[in-house]
Amino acid sequence: MYAVEVRDHVMIAHSFRGAVFGPAQALHGATFVIDACFMAEALDPNGIVVDIGRAQAVLKETLEPLAYKNLDELDQFKGVNTTTEFLARHVHDALARAARADALGRPGRELASIRVTIAESHLARAWYEACP
Repeated sequence: MYAVEVRDHVMIAHSFRGAVFGPAQALHGATFVIDACFMAEALDPNGIVVDIGRAQAVLKETLEPLAYKNLDELDQFKGVNTTTEFLARHVHDALARAARADALGRPGRELASIRVTIAESHLARAWYEACP
C-alpha cells in the first residue's frame, strides 16, 4: 500500500452536551492538528498516490470555514457534539468528495482509502478511515 499524507491545523471553540464530558461541557478552545492520508494499492502513471499540492489545498479549503469559529454556532453543527471523532469524519467526507470529483490529480476511484487523523493534544488523537 502506498500513502501520501498532508497536514494542517485549525483553531476552534466548542462545547459538549453530556455528563461524560465533565468540564468540556463548558465552552473551550482547541487547536487540532489534522493529518490526511491518501492510500492506493499502486502508483499512477505519474508515480504518485495523489498530487501533494492539491491534497494540501483541499485540506486547507476544508478547514478554512471552521477556523477561529465557535462550532456550536455553525448551522451545520447545530445540536451535534463536535468531538474529535465526529470532526475526523466531517473532514474525511469533504476529502472524499474532492477525490470523487477527481480534484487530487488522480481519479478518486483509484484510491483504496482516505484516513483523517486529528490530534487534540500530544496525548490523544482520533481517526476515521474509509474508501472515498
